[in-house]
Amino acid sequence: MTLRVPKAELPAELRAALTEQLGAVPEPVEVLWNNPKLAEASQYHSAQVAQWDAVDASLKSFAHMAVAAQIGCSWCLDVNYFLALNQNLDPAKASQVPRWRESDVFTPLEREVLEYAEAMTNTPTTVTDELAASLLEQLGAPALVELNAYIGYANMAARCNTAHGITSQGYSDACEIPLATRPATTGPATTGPAATGAATTA
Repeated sequence: MTLRVPKAELPAELRAALTEQLGAVPEPVEVLWNNPKLAEASQYHSAQVAQWDAVDASLKSFAHMAVAAQIGCSWCLDVNYFLALNQNLDPAKASQVPRWRESDVFTPLEREVLEYAEAMTNTPTTVTDELAASLLEQLGAPALVELNAYIGYANMAARCNTAHGITSQGYSDACEIPLATRPATTGPATTGPAATGAATTA
C-alpha cells in the first residue's frame, strides 16, 4: 500500500518535538497536516484521551491493538506495541494481542476486553448484553464508558490511517520480542463464551 494523500511539511518545532519523542515523525501527522486545523484538533484530542484514567492503561493498550489488528492498520498496531513497551507493560502480552484467542498469556478480564474491542469494531457491532454486563460488574460504569470511548477513538484512528494508505513505520523493530501475526481466517469476530476458542478476521 502507498500513501493516497501526500505528506505536508510540518513546522520545524513540531517536527523536532515528534522526532525527539518517537524517533521519527509519525506519518499520520504529516498527512493530516494538509489540514492544519484538523491536525491540531486531532493532536489535542489524542492528548486528552491519553489523560483518561478510569481504565487500566494496559487494558486500553491491548484494546487499541486488537482494534488495529482487526481493521488491518499496521501503523496503529506497530506504534501501539512500541508505546506499550515504553510504558512498561508486559511485552509478552503486548506481542500476542494479534493472536490473543490462541494465546494463554492473558487473564480472563484481559480476554474479555480484547473480545469487547473486536465486538465494537465489527460492522455492525456484536457486543452482547452478557459481555457488557460482565465488564460493567468488573470495571464499573465510569470505566466501561471510558473503554467504549477509547475503542471508538481507536477505530477512528485505524480507519483513517488505512484509508490514507498509511502502513507500519517500523517502530516495533526496536522491540526485543517480535509482534505476533494475526491468524488468517474468515468471518467477523464473534462474541460470547464460545468465542474464546474461535478465530477472527479483520
